[in-house]
Amino acid sequence: MTSQPYAADSAVADPEKGTAGVLSSSEEKPTTITPTPSETPSKPSLPIPPILLKINDKIESLSGFEARGITRVLPHERQPPSRLNDLQIFFLWFGANISANNLTTGLFGPLIFGLGFTDSVICAIIGCMLGSMCTAYMATWGPVSGNRTMVVLRFFMGYWPSKIPCFLNIVLMVGYITCSFIISGQILSAVSGGNMTVIVGIVVVAVVCWVVAVFGMKVFHSYERYAWIPQLLVLFVLVGSAGPRFDTSLESLSGEGISLAANRLSFLSLCLYVPNSWAAAASDYYVYYPEDTKRRKVFGLTWIGLFLSFTFVYMLGIGLASGVATNPAWEEAYGISTGALIITGFDGLAGFGKLCGVVVALGIIANSIPGCYSAGLGCQVMGRYGKLVPRWVWTCVVITIMFVCALAGREHLMQLFGNFLALMGYWMTIMIFIVLMEHLLFRGRKGYDWSKWEDKRYLPVGWAALVAFLMGWVGAILGMYQVWYVGPLAVLTGMCDVGVWLGVGFAIVSYLPLRVLELKFVGR
Repeated sequence: MTSQPYAADSAVADPEKGTAGVLSSSEEKPTTITPTPSETPSKPSLPIPPILLKINDKIESLSGFEARGITRVLPHERQPPSRLNDLQIFFLWFGANISANNLTTGLFGPLIFGLGFTDSVICAIIGCMLGSMCTAYMATWGPVSGNRTMVVLRFFMGYWPSKIPCFLNIVLMVGYITCSFIISGQILSAVSGGNMTVIVGIVVVAVVCWVVAVFGMKVFHSYERYAWIPQLLVLFVLVGSAGPRFDTSLESLSGEGISLAANRLSFLSLCLYVPNSWAAAASDYYVYYPEDTKRRKVFGLTWIGLFLSFTFVYMLGIGLASGVATNPAWEEAYGISTGALIITGFDGLAGFGKLCGVVVALGIIANSIPGCYSAGLGCQVMGRYGKLVPRWVWTCVVITIMFVCALAGREHLMQLFGNFLALMGYWMTIMIFIVLMEHLLFRGRKGYDWSKWEDKRYLPVGWAALVAFLMGWVGAILGMYQVWYVGPLAVLTGMCDVGVWLGVGFAIVSYLPLRVLELKFVGR
């Protein structure tokens, strides 16, 4: 590829326009290859006012605007390979995740689970390593298929059952980014000394996310390529400023035995959930990469980007949390908000510290844009009527919902964040293992006809996947440990959140025999 990953002067004039806009009144077709019926976007079955068609065409004709929605990117529409775009895989995940909202997860080790510094660090590293592997695996399907993640899922769970994870992923992105908006607003409010409300900060971040996510892949990748640089620099400044007050000798409060083990596993699982949460969107960002891009390259660069970024911010969060127990000023700041605690870490740097705080707050934008983009795509995947609405319209809708939810929940961040992180981790891991089993044990050697992404006669019926997914939820509920619910098996393990592990176990045990039966009697 060229230095512009999605430039208009590539081999195809602009692969993001022409075959994408369902509402487009003048859709250009490539003359070299005729798409199969399953690759041609279905036309609206309802009359659309001409004025809306004109507005949509005008917006989608803007320079750098991505009109394409969930329609498959054909091999001849991909961009040519380049080393810069290979590195972009790493920069995307590293830059998007060295953010203050992920730093917040590290606070849970010492402050919520009562773990010491060393215990928290070890659990965070292991959880991050496992969660990053899940997302890296799902990312490999983007180049080879040319399909978005939730469309790829149809080849493993079936056309109709795959809509359940798709809906859950939309909810996940809305909830997660809502928390991100709140944290950013808290930081900007703390920088101003309380003179600016949290609401103003939420508005600033939401507007920037809206602009970049609406324009789509070209602007999105350009932003992510450079946004990590100032963010990384100010986080290093935070290490230098707050690091001397980290209490690395902090011991776990739970002592020894089953209680300590339960808290360790609960925090490890929490640190797994966050990088793992990107799995349902991971291939969305690689559909323009060449079809022959090596899967191990995509896996490796994705995993390294996720692991390094999450490990770095987890360590910062754990360090800040360890200092809360011994530093009264930090304890007081934490009592105000998570954002105030982060800003307190820059104490002693005067105006430069406030500038660093602003950069940290705005760094959350890079983390929120991919989720806003993928949530809009998910709305199209939900059904043929959803696909009639252009991607950019759905993006506007979901960002509006995120904005409203952030305003409503801005006073209850930690409760929202802790409960929501666990819930999104349960179903995501179950879904990944269903994909893994189907690929390794049943469909991998036969291969996939990715052009049939809408052909219900080709795609699996999905009964086995549906039952296994629901059984996985049964296991998750039995092992769940949340403020509002404690499963019976969580009680037996000493109040430990084992929901994700039981969910995966239940899904594996149920899927294998059911899939064998499904292939025997249904044949697909």
